[in-house]
Amino acid sequence: MAYTTVTPPAGDKVTIRNGVLQVPDQPVLPFIEGDGTGPDIWRASQRVFDAAVQKAYGGKKKIKWFEVYAGEKAFNKLNTWLPDDTVDAFREYLVGIKGPLTTPVGGGIRSLNVALRQLLDLYVCLRPVRYFKGVPSPVKKPEDVDMVIFRENTEDIYAGIEYAAGTPEAQKVLNFFAQEFPKEFKKIRFGSKAAAEGWQKELEAIGAPKRDVGIEVGVGIKPVSYLGSERLVHSAISYALAQKRRSVSLVHKGNIMKFTEGAFRDWGYKVAVSFFRADTVTERESWILGNKEKNPNLTAEQNAREIEPGYDMMTPEQKKKVVAEVEKALQLWETHGGGKWKSKLLIKDSIADITLQQVLTRPKDFDVIATLNLNGDYLSDALAAQVGGIGIAPGGNINYLSGHAIFEATHGTAPKYANQDKVNPGSVILSGEMMFRHLKWNEAADLIIKGMDGAIGKKTVTYDFERLMPGAKLLKCSEFAGAIIENM
Repeated sequence: MAYTTVTPPAGDKVTIRNGVLQVPDQPVLPFIEGDGTGPDIWRASQRVFDAAVQKAYGGKKKIKWFEVYAGEKAFNKLNTWLPDDTVDAFREYLVGIKGPLTTPVGGGIRSLNVALRQLLDLYVCLRPVRYFKGVPSPVKKPEDVDMVIFRENTEDIYAGIEYAAGTPEAQKVLNFFAQEFPKEFKKIRFGSKAAAEGWQKELEAIGAPKRDVGIEVGVGIKPVSYLGSERLVHSAISYALAQKRRSVSLVHKGNIMKFTEGAFRDWGYKVAVSFFRADTVTERESWILGNKEKNPNLTAEQNAREIEPGYDMMTPEQKKKVVAEVEKALQLWETHGGGKWKSKLLIKDSIADITLQQVLTRPKDFDVIATLNLNGDYLSDALAAQVGGIGIAPGGNINYLSGHAIFEATHGTAPKYANQDKVNPGSVILSGEMMFRHLKWNEAADLIIKGMDGAIGKKTVTYDFERLMPGAKLLKCSEFAGAIIENM
């Protein structure tokens, strides 16, 4: 591929064959150092990466780093926030890494991070959350947190289909609903001139001043598709089975958004039983099989009554549906009965709001989480706070089908600390650890974890941890990288 703003180094490309990455000994990996504190963090992180690879493979393997531009550095050098060369480089070389990027304020591109994910169709946002012993935490038992979040990256509200209040585009959507779906349009409280004027009259009745009333309603569309849900959940279950995890939780708000988030839940179960029947059991199937094991003489109707506390108040049609569910689950007896289901991957679901509570109160109940974009955004940052904050929270954006992946810092640019060699480089370093595991360079990844454990365990840390750890030694960003390397 011809580049006009950058020059690739000598080295080999990561490729994919039959769904499996083919990784050469000297792969070219594109990187974006990032804005604000990005250059400080990247220098520290690259030292750690190169040291881990050297120590793990004794010079037999080496990364050929390929710098590409995005954000402020790209704008200052090339007068564009996201050059075509940058996207082309990640597209050609498949796997890369980036620091934090500034999102320009005002018009133009909405988010450089979102743009890269959408242009390369990186449909999984992978966010592992684990605790390093000694890291300051606001919860009593942060060591109980060990979860991996699969956050859908291309749909939901992050598809970016929204129109500003008062614009012709927003009005077109409102007019369409008023004409085609009048019943639903009534739910848009101030979607018509008449409704707005009616509210104005109510205000005037209690003494509010009269004013001109317009229709100002921002409109957004939340797309959730079967295929988008299928590939996300399929990836989560495949990962859970490969890593020998205990469960996959489908987190959703389907009790309110029944045909988007509720559909995601239903489709998630469909993926589990369609593609992974021999290796999975749903939570309700586990109840049914467990009931039968406790009482072999239990009839299907008695079993249905046990899994549905409100069974006796159901209509005949509802009862029939639950009994049919029991009978279908019992057909699994040969492969899942007699306790065999206990060794299967458990597939369950959880409402988003209660999940945010239970990851605090019952973190051991969660293992791998598959969820839509907005829920995943909330969950991943809330969980990061439990184990030390987003300063050490890694992330990866992956398309498991094409092999494309960009690993990234999950925090912002923190421009007030730029060029001070101060901030914690842990987010990028641990994102690199994820990248090495993606490349199957597990020995290098293990050394990074060992180094991080050792540095933090000895209380040799950057300012964000030092101020909360009695007796800690304050290190600069670059010095913390050195401490990680020493502890490998």
